[in-house]
Amino acid sequence: MKTKESVLTMQACKRYVLVLVTFFYLIRNTSTSVTHYSIPEEMKEGSVVANLATDLSLDVKTLNQRKMRLDIIANKKYLDVNKETGELYVVEKIDRENICPAKSSCYLRLEITLDNPVRIFNIEVEILDMNDNAPQFRRDIIHLDISEATSKGERFSLSNAVDPDVGTNSVKSYHLSDSEHFLIEVQTGREGSKFSELILKTALDREQHSVHNLILTAVDGGTPARSGTASVIVRVLDTNDNAPNFNKVNYNINIMENSPIGSLVIDLNATDLDEGSNSDITYSYSLYTSEKTQDTFQLNPSTGEITVKGMLNYEDLRIYDMEVIATDKGASALSGQCSIKVLVEDMNDNHPEISIKSFQSPVKENIELETVIAVVSVSDKDSGDNGVVDLHIPDNMPFTLRESSDNYYELVVSEPLDREKAPEYDITFTVTDRGSPPLSDNETMTLELLDVNDNVPQFPQSFYTIRVMENNAPGALLSSLTAFDPDLHENQYLVYFILEKEIANTSMSMLFSINPENGNLYALKTFDYEIENEFLFHIEARDSGSPPLSSNVTVHIIIVDQNDNAPVIVSPWRAQGSVVEETIPRSTDKGSLVAKVIALDTDSVHNSRITYQFLQVTDATLFSLDQYNGEIRTMRMFSYRDPRHQRLVVVAKDNGEPALSATVTIKLSTLETAVNKAYSDMTEVPLEYDIFSDLNLYLVIGLGSVSFLLLITILVTIVLKCQTPKPSSAAPPCRNSVLSERNSTIADSTLVSNDAYWYSMFLAETRKGKMVVRQPVPKGSRYIVSSLPRGTGLTNTSDSAASTLQYPK
Repeated sequence: MKTKESVLTMQACKRYVLVLVTFFYLIRNTSTSVTHYSIPEEMKEGSVVANLATDLSLDVKTLNQRKMRLDIIANKKYLDVNKETGELYVVEKIDRENICPAKSSCYLRLEITLDNPVRIFNIEVEILDMNDNAPQFRRDIIHLDISEATSKGERFSLSNAVDPDVGTNSVKSYHLSDSEHFLIEVQTGREGSKFSELILKTALDREQHSVHNLILTAVDGGTPARSGTASVIVRVLDTNDNAPNFNKVNYNINIMENSPIGSLVIDLNATDLDEGSNSDITYSYSLYTSEKTQDTFQLNPSTGEITVKGMLNYEDLRIYDMEVIATDKGASALSGQCSIKVLVEDMNDNHPEISIKSFQSPVKENIELETVIAVVSVSDKDSGDNGVVDLHIPDNMPFTLRESSDNYYELVVSEPLDREKAPEYDITFTVTDRGSPPLSDNETMTLELLDVNDNVPQFPQSFYTIRVMENNAPGALLSSLTAFDPDLHENQYLVYFILEKEIANTSMSMLFSINPENGNLYALKTFDYEIENEFLFHIEARDSGSPPLSSNVTVHIIIVDQNDNAPVIVSPWRAQGSVVEETIPRSTDKGSLVAKVIALDTDSVHNSRITYQFLQVTDATLFSLDQYNGEIRTMRMFSYRDPRHQRLVVVAKDNGEPALSATVTIKLSTLETAVNKAYSDMTEVPLEYDIFSDLNLYLVIGLGSVSFLLLITILVTIVLKCQTPKPSSAAPPCRNSVLSERNSTIADSTLVSNDAYWYSMFLAETRKGKMVVRQPVPKGSRYIVSSLPRGTGLTNTSDSAASTLQYPK
């Protein structure tokens, strides 16, 4: 244990001796003198400071061999030595303020070491200050609070500026931007530092200038001089030295009546130039504001808003006066006031009113024009255009309004009135003001018109055609001829009359009757179409007015025929119920005319159309009958097998419904040729064909002449009968009637034959160019034939005439 400790002691002693030897060696080879250099800061990199080889008397060629080294004591290596040239140069820019902050002098201490032999040189490089830094304040903004009540001359310390440079390059002075209230004074501290004080030059007024912005500038003494600035913000503290103030002393406010509750009237804004609680304002009504006003308007004490609290009615109160006080909340409260006049504007909220002062109803329809019917007054509680009213009535009415005085109008008749067109008028009086939007009111009055007898009775038609079936029952209703009178009451009650007119000595009132109350027309007798078939007369309708008015209408009665007459066989003629006997030769050719049946019907044309047909025939293959003209002809020649006597029963049927008919029986006997020749010598007059042609012409001319003379005679007879009418207890004959009796006057459209021949038929045969004319009927017989059908060979008459056939008595 002891041996080990002794060994350690021996080693430590050896190291200590070695260090001492080395130290002494270095001291012996180290130069005790210090080489001094001065350089400015901020030199560029690579700049040469000095040539150490020259200054230290060293051989430049041996510097590399001797391993020349540079050490900077306690600093960053800003400098270095060029071993080739021995020059000391700048390796990195030197900032004096960084190396030696807040020192008046600044040095870099260097050691140059060489080997073989070892030598150490001490070098001191002084870093000279340059004015490369501007003064700088610790704070860019300096805040100061100064009461506006501070007296002038008061001082306020400001923070000083710092400049890293030293000496003359440090801060030398301070400057303040122009200000009417402040100035500065520069002071010097114990260490020569400069600082400034702010001095209040004039009194402050926060309301005029609540904040003062100043610029403080610090300037150093370098060349060129550098400076730094700081903003000095002086906030002026308020004192309650201002009373609240309104924008106006007097306010005039217009507001519409009936404004809704809560509507804003005005937003008062009193201003207090103070701040804080000194500018907080409360609003209130003064004692001079009436309770009515305070009940009508609500004042908000915080905002100063005045709103509608109660109903505004222009017609009740038009102006409201009020005073409002604004008070701040300062320690010693100040206040201001204003006057407000609220003018209520009229709103068109009142409807116009109508008052009917007089109204005349009913009035007669023939009232004179410009007659006053009513007097009306109008009014409106509003003012201005809202109170101006206009009165009018509907257009297209026979009335007009006429202003008689202020807001009074008269309703007058402007056009003729007619009760039948308008029995009454609902007159609506409408009054409208001129507000926006306009309001209106109306009132309707009913004007009734009294009737006057100013309208004649009127029939729906001016001409009535009434068809009456013949054989009507007496008293039968023919028609209802009702007239209309638009008047009222007795002016409307109508009475009907048949205007008297005689036809063939017969008055219309004996044939027809009319109900005076309802106009029902009745027949008083039974009419016969074959005697009289039409009547023409007038009916009058008369009202009960005073004076009465009347009108008439034409009535045409037409008697319509019925099929009440059966056909009458007029050819071949035979006695009542007897058989007609005819003879013909057996040698008669096919198609020869055997006989011709002629029947007459006195009904009208439609009912008198007659058709013929066999009812019974012995041999249906021997004879044919034309159904329209009644001609019986042979269908073939007679044979030896045919019976000598042929019985033919022909029926003549009319076209009526139901159809009527008449029959004739013809007994036809056939004769041999010799007998037929003898019979022809006794009863026939043979004529050559050429002679027959001339005779036919003469017969036609003769018959035409006789017919013409007969027609002239009939017309003259009718005229004489009409001029000398004779009264008769029996029903008088009417127009278009036919009377048949001996030695009487025959009506028109009738063929009369006394002593002349009446050719009942012509048998035309084309047998060898000869014509057989039958002998005439014996004289002394009298026949009257009316309206024979056309094409029968007899006289043609008018289709509208009645047809009768009478046999001699």
